[in-house]
Amino acid sequence: MRKAFVTTLAVLGALCPQVGLAAGEPAEAGLPALADVTAALDAHPGMAAALARVRAAQGEADALARGPHELTLSGSYMRRNVRNEGQFSEYEAQVTRPVRLPGKAALDRTIGAQGLAYASNMAEDARHHTALRLAQAWWDWLGCAQEARVDAQAAVNLQALLSSVQRRVQLRDAAQIEADQAAAALATALAQAERSAGREAVAHARLAAQFPGLPLPARAQDLPDPQIPAGGLQFLHDKILGRSHEIAAAEALANQAQAQADRARKERTADPSVGLRVFSEKGGIERGGGLVFSLPLGGGYRSALAERASAQASAAQADLQAVRLDIVETADADLAEAEAAYAAWGRARAARDAQDAALQKARRGHQLGEIDLAAVLLAERQMQDALRTESVARADAQRAITRLRIDAHELWIGDDEAPEAVK
Repeated sequence: MRKAFVTTLAVLGALCPQVGLAAGEPAEAGLPALADVTAALDAHPGMAAALARVRAAQGEADALARGPHELTLSGSYMRRNVRNEGQFSEYEAQVTRPVRLPGKAALDRTIGAQGLAYASNMAEDARHHTALRLAQAWWDWLGCAQEARVDAQAAVNLQALLSSVQRRVQLRDAAQIEADQAAAALATALAQAERSAGREAVAHARLAAQFPGLPLPARAQDLPDPQIPAGGLQFLHDKILGRSHEIAAAEALANQAQAQADRARKERTADPSVGLRVFSEKGGIERGGGLVFSLPLGGGYRSALAERASAQASAAQADLQAVRLDIVETADADLAEAEAAYAAWGRARAARDAQDAALQKARRGHQLGEIDLAAVLLAERQMQDALRTESVARADAQRAITRLRIDAHELWIGDDEAPEAVK
């Protein structure tokens, strides 16, 4: 008996190490410190890529504002041999530059500004999705840790029950078969505790791998009870629709596509090129200079490009409507999931409390000899199931409410104003 008890304590000690300290105090119950979350989001590779795309869009906008119309210098030099007249040096030089027709430069600037707005909003959306990933991994870890604690406590309870039955066997107040039944129940509970500890370790490893800069405590904190945020869940649902960077990005992309279509229609009339030409012939006997002018004559090719750009603008508008529908779906689904998860947790908590009362009665009845061991073991198992169900429901509710808050930009990625595309 002593050996079994020591073994049980060793297992439980591995499952429930002492509490460590995180890098900062949590901003809210159950959540990591805001400063730690901000640093972890900033350091994520997805954010680095998104910010690089913003810089690329800024460069593209600068290039479009300046335009590709640059000076072109061309020239030639040669030696000519004229019969009976001798050899002559001859050269010519020419400087030309295309000129954007009126209206094209403004459209180019609009195209660049909309591209920058799109990249900026997509960077914010990348931060949003990274925050969702962190929250998911965080609550997965805390939820698995809570289940591991439930299973570890169940093993402790069954160890105490086994010790009690073994004493009664020694006193010839119980049969050996009861001790065997209690030992089997303990072994099953220890196996369950090992599995739960393994799931917790996996969840911790995933969180640490995805966000290596996030300070993690040595032991996951207790999973707190979920709370409805101030203003209610419907308030958060309504905020999602007005603060979506996905919609703002799609609007910018649609505006850019429309500007590109307008630009393509204007490009059916090509930009002229003007320049200055100087020349010298027969060793300088003939010299001259003047203006040069060229104008490409547009045809079916330019018209086809304009039609393509117009169709792409129509597609971008349709994509914008689809994104709006997706955000409405996300908001409605977030609200429904949070409401259902919170209600389910309330039911599970009530069931846990009722089962706890039943277990206490079963334990007392067994001590008084009024209830046999099988009934107690059944009550212990039902209590463990109720505790696990409640802990899972608690984690689900926390996960759903946190997702709703992040999608509403009320947690970790708050916005003072709704994002807008450049008009």
